[in-house]
Amino acid sequence: MGKELPILPASAQPAQAAPPEKVLYSRVFCQKESCPPLRLLIEFLKSRGQLPITPSEMEEASLDEWAWVHVTLGYDRARKPIQVFCFRDHGTYREAFEQEKTQFLEVLKCYDDFEASLVSESIQRARFILMTRFDQDDITEDGYDFNGWILEFYQEHCNGIVEVDGQGFYSPKGELIVDLSLTAETE
Repeated sequence: MGKELPILPASAQPAQAAPPEKVLYSRVFCQKESCPPLRLLIEFLKSRGQLPITPSEMEEASLDEWAWVHVTLGYDRARKPIQVFCFRDHGTYREAFEQEKTQFLEVLKCYDDFEASLVSESIQRARFILMTRFDQDDITEDGYDFNGWILEFYQEHCNGIVEVDGQGFYSPKGELIVDLSLTAETE
């Protein structure tokens, strides 16, 4: 005779998987040869009235490291931190660096205006890409401001050009110069 199987009530069904995070990426394509140590970014953020929260396990000496690749920076203890990555033209994330450059250069081929050609030149000359990543469903206006200050630091100090997914590329004055919002809608 066959083995009896227990009868489970409908409430015992497996839980639904949590919906995936809706993340937003922003980048600064930087032409400076090397990425500054995190201590300079932290000091810049503080000078702008921000209070960055670094990981508790982070050692003080690592703030002076030039070859950092990833850090999480918080702006509010009740919110998820912003993830900050540094992709260089050499080392650990070289492949990601090349993929990012290639992807955006390909997108910019569709544009035939002066601004897009300037952006393409900036991307081609980039030595590293600073990328931020955060959960759109968890971030507040303060978080957007915090992320903006991170981008501004690298734009100003590393001769960079800012890109925000779903929006486009921004001039140093904060003006949208290459609108990629239509490209994002078709993907």
